[in-house]
Amino acid sequence: MVDPNTLSLPDNASLFTRLRVALQCLQVLKDDPANPTCGQLINICLDLNVYATLVQRLQGSEEGRRMLSERPSLQGEDLDLAALERLPEGTLGHEFARYFRDNKISPFKTTLELKNDIDFIGKRYRETHDVLHLLTGYGTDVMGEMELQAYALGNLGIQTAKLILAFGTLEQFKQPQSGVARSEYLRRLKAAYQRGRASQLFLDVWFEHHWETPVAVLSTRLCAPAKQLN
Repeated sequence: MVDPNTLSLPDNASLFTRLRVALQCLQVLKDDPANPTCGQLINICLDLNVYATLVQRLQGSEEGRRMLSERPSLQGEDLDLAALERLPEGTLGHEFARYFRDNKISPFKTTLELKNDIDFIGKRYRETHDVLHLLTGYGTDVMGEMELQAYALGNLGIQTAKLILAFGTLEQFKQPQSGVARSEYLRRLKAAYQRGRASQLFLDVWFEHHWETPVAVLSTRLCAPAKQLN
């Protein structure tokens, strides 16, 4: 059994080392999918190049440089969910707080030290996952989670999402859990991927500035329309 507390990724780790640590993280996540250490670490192992490209993009604008400098956080300890829920219904803040209450879950939390901008982007990707559920409308059931992974793959090219989709699809075909037929399952993943490709990059967005913005307005602004499947 892998002890997640002993896992870490050395600076300038080789591809072999990153793959080894990623596989160890997968072992942990199979039994503990919400593990805060392995959840972020596996993203950093597989998506260093993706995150490096995103860092360069942010460095190209004043707002992006400010985000990298201030490193806003959507971790539980940095959120006042009670205050957010008091905002008007339909606003991002209210719906974000209600999302956690209704699903009986807590906001993302990590114990990893942020040593550089790439680490921050890895953390930011993980902690925006729940915001994306609200903006895209994808559910938190098996099908919805796979659609969100397909969306992230299309939007950012996240390699971890590709791995999750591969394993999830194999499991779905061996022992269906999503409640949909194989053909519909694949059509929905394809549609979510294409929607992600057509949408604005979501890691450029400072969601903390939009708590009072209606979810519907923000979704229209950031997300391409969802295709209707026949």
